[in-house]
Amino acid sequence: MEPHDSTVLKAGLQAAVGSTGVGSAGAPATASSMTRERLGQLSGRILDSINTVIDGKADAARLALTVLLAQGHLLVEDVPGVGKTMLAKTLARTIECSVSRIQFTPDLLPSDVTGVSMYNQATGSFQFRPGAVFANIVIGDEINRASAKTQSALLECMEEHQVTVDGSTHHLGEPFMVVATQNPIEMEGTYPLPEAQRDRFMARISMGYPDAAAELAMLSTHQSTSPLEAVVPVATAAEVAAMIATVQSTYVSSAVKEYTVALGRATRESRHLRLGASPRALLSLLRAAKAHATLQGRDFVLPDDVRTLVGPVLGHRIIVDRRAAAAGATAASVLAEVVASLPVAPDAGRR
Repeated sequence: MEPHDSTVLKAGLQAAVGSTGVGSAGAPATASSMTRERLGQLSGRILDSINTVIDGKADAARLALTVLLAQGHLLVEDVPGVGKTMLAKTLARTIECSVSRIQFTPDLLPSDVTGVSMYNQATGSFQFRPGAVFANIVIGDEINRASAKTQSALLECMEEHQVTVDGSTHHLGEPFMVVATQNPIEMEGTYPLPEAQRDRFMARISMGYPDAAAELAMLSTHQSTSPLEAVVPVATAAEVAAMIATVQSTYVSSAVKEYTVALGRATRESRHLRLGASPRALLSLLRAAKAHATLQGRDFVLPDDVRTLVGPVLGHRIIVDRRAAAAGATAASVLAEVVASLPVAPDAGRR
C-alpha cells in the first residue's frame, strides 16, 4: 500500500468510527443512547438467555451480541447439528422485534428474498410486496445451498440497509442484522460464497462440538421440550438501537486507528496471502472492537479489543496462497503471525 493510501484509509476509519458519526450502513447518528450501566444490564440478560439454550458456547453468544451492537452481520459456519440455527433463533427471540427466516435452497429466487412488484388489477398499478429480508433480524439458514445469484440478492440489503426493486428503493428497518448459517463447502449440495458476499459479514464463527459436560447437560435439558420455547424477549428494538448508539460513542484513539491500519497493511503484504484485508474489513474490525470494549464496561477501545477480534472479523475475508496452504498455513495461523509481528503498548488506546 502506498503512503497516500494509508492516509485515505485512516480518514475513512475516522469518519466511520468517530464518536458521533456512523458508517453508510449504520443507524442514524441521532439515535438516543443509554447509560453504560443500563447497557451492561441488558447485555447480561441477553447473554444469560442465549446461554440457557446454547450449552457451553458462551464465547459464540458474546460474539453474536458484539456483532449486533456493532451493526454488523454474522456468518455461522460448521457441520450440521451443532447449534448454528439455534444460536440465531435464540438471539432473535431475546429481542422484541420483527424476525424472519429464509431457508436457502437451490430453487430459491432473488425475489423471494428482496420482494417483487406485482400488478394490482383494482388500482391498475404495480405494488411492492416485501420479501423475507424486511425484518429487524433475518435468519438465513444454510445460505450456501442457494445459487450465487440468490446469495447476491443480499448484498445491497446488508451493506446499505435498503432494497432496490424495479428502480424503486425501499429502506429496511433499524436495527437490521443478518445471521446466516452455512455448512462446510466440502459437503454435498453447497456452493461457495462469493468473496463480495463474505466481505459483507462482519464476523464468522464456528460453533464446534460442545465439551462433555455441556453435551451431558444438553441431553437432560433438551429431551421433553426445547429450552428455546422458554426464551422471552428481554430487550426491545428501541433499546437495542439505544445500545448501538452507546457503542458508537465509545472513544477510539489515533493510536488504535493506526494500529488497525497497520494490521490491514500487514495482511496485504504477507507472502502467505493471496488476498489481504479490505478497507471494509478494517472498518468492521474497528466497529466490532468498539462493541467489544463497551461490553467489557469501558468507554474506550484498547489494542487488545482489536486483537481479540482479528480472527472472527478477518479470517473469512483473506485468502491463503496455494503454496502456503500446501505447506500447512491457514488463515488463523497467518493472522496470528501478523498480530505477533505488530507489538503495541497495551494501554495505547486510553484517553
